[in-house]
Amino acid sequence: MKILITGGGGQLGQDCQAVLSEKHSVDALTSARLDITDPDQVTEVVQALAPGLIINCAAYTRVDQAEEDRERCMAVNGSGPAHLARAARRQGARLIHISTDYVFDGRKPVPQAWVEGDPTEPLSTYGRSKLAGEQAIAREMDNFLILRTAWLYGMGGPNFLKTMLRLALADPGRTLRVVDDQYGSLTWTWRLARQIEALLPTDMTGIVHATAEGFSTWFAGADHFLRAMEIPYRLEPCTTADYPTPAPRPTNSILENKRLSEAGINRMASWEEDVTLFARCHREALLAEAGC
Repeated sequence: MKILITGGGGQLGQDCQAVLSEKHSVDALTSARLDITDPDQVTEVVQALAPGLIINCAAYTRVDQAEEDRERCMAVNGSGPAHLARAARRQGARLIHISTDYVFDGRKPVPQAWVEGDPTEPLSTYGRSKLAGEQAIAREMDNFLILRTAWLYGMGGPNFLKTMLRLALADPGRTLRVVDDQYGSLTWTWRLARQIEALLPTDMTGIVHATAEGFSTWFAGADHFLRAMEIPYRLEPCTTADYPTPAPRPTNSILENKRLSEAGINRMASWEEDVTLFARCHREALLAEAGC
């Protein structure tokens, strides 16, 4: 299959390219090569490459900055997917779009998980922009798959785990305070790329949740990762109120992979297993990137 990946320079885009290139012809374009907010450029590129599948990994992900940069955030996350959906429909291509847990308000009691049919009510500009993208795709075409995921980490870009590692290594004697009252599932981009690969032969459409199995807090996730990295560190739990941010975060971001499980194609592993494997596979590269 001929596949076009947008946002090819991000951590998920890079892992999708690596995984899917094993069996498919893949064009992974960075934002410098394809600006999804430009409808004419989107049309031109899709017509030239003629993909059978478009995977949209392009996104504005600076959640706090989005509160001030609302126009740009909405252009990338809201209008961009609409342009891709329109071009995909004209090309006769399928569209797989990556969305987020931030479309929910996070007010379900923990450990209740959000399923695909639950009502959406985003709290932040980022969440509203991602929901707008979902809705735009559904208006423009039928042959689409929206994958909601959460708490992504991988080797191809900045993320929470890398930040924790860098801070711990910079000053091993410093106690790092990490939020311990927000719940979600740390999800490895490599594993998500494998899940996307498993979805390609299916005719599944609509909205699908795809996160690691199980859940933790940010504090528990950081503790597990730093132990797996076998470095000295000191962590202390804190509350969301202790660490205020411009954009509100959902308290409960636990997503259930309900449709994947019902279809028998859930390839997501437990968050603990994947974080441990990530640390083991990439320990030297992670340490080098962190400056050690």
